[in-house]
Amino acid sequence: MTTRQVEHEITVDAPAPAVYRLIAEVENWPRIFPPTIYVDHLERGEREERIRIWATANGEAKNWTSRRTLDPDALRITFRQEVSTPPVAAMGGTWIIEPLSGTSSRIRLLHDYRAIDDDPEGLKWIDEAVDRNSRSELAALKTNVELAQASEEITFSFEDTVQIDGSAKDAYDFVNEAGLWVERLPHVASVRFSEDTPGLQTLEMDTRAKDGSTHTTKSYRVTFPHHRIAYKQVTLPALMTLHTGYWTFEENASGVAASSQHTVVLDTANIARILGADATVADARAYVQNALSTNSRATLGHAKDHAENRR
Repeated sequence: MTTRQVEHEITVDAPAPAVYRLIAEVENWPRIFPPTIYVDHLERGEREERIRIWATANGEAKNWTSRRTLDPDALRITFRQEVSTPPVAAMGGTWIIEPLSGTSSRIRLLHDYRAIDDDPEGLKWIDEAVDRNSRSELAALKTNVELAQASEEITFSFEDTVQIDGSAKDAYDFVNEAGLWVERLPHVASVRFSEDTPGLQTLEMDTRAKDGSTHTTKSYRVTFPHHRIAYKQVTLPALMTLHTGYWTFEENASGVAASSQHTVVLDTANIARILGADATVADARAYVQNALSTNSRATLGHAKDHAENRR
């Protein structure tokens, strides 16, 4: 069996403990790593944990489970995929964060892997995916670690909630069945929807703005029947460098609380071009939140009607 071992590294202007913390806390990953769609914990101990990761590799959405060992004293995190996705037979590695000074550090990312049946084409595919993802992860990590302090003002989250006199399953189904949105939602002009792997969806759609213009968005979605749908938008409007979110459906005494949550990082370079020379970060936040909330509330309103009509 041929095991390949590769190493990638990058230097960042951030203290080593801060870098370690960003990598250790997996809820940060969709914000930091472009390929990552969503991560959640299956098991969590003080130093050992199992996590589920949904991410894109060579343009395809995949998911896998990894075990991680955290060593905050040595600033090392080792990981090993439990069940890999073909053509990968086995995959693991280590993050090593080395302080260079009080304000800078080196990030080393080590991988070891094998292809199924030692297939040369499979190994070539993995080589390319690991190299591309490692480079993009480290470059994004550098950008996002260095921006972490500066971007507090331009990173924000918000949530809209409606109370539905119906079942969580019916409300969930409405949001889950996005392939039907062109018939069900007036602001959706067209939809391209696929779910090749159960629970992992690709949603591309054209939506109409109030002024009649249409714009195209593409998202990857991860579904957890019948209580949560998490997503990451991968084609972004000019005012955003990041947009992630989730729909949640929580049963309560009077039915179900259906919510839409968004996390956004603004692209400050485009504020003047889109909103005018005098526009501020606060103006851009208000504009983006209004646009996203308008669509979310419309979708939640139609989900409410759908669920209440099915009672």
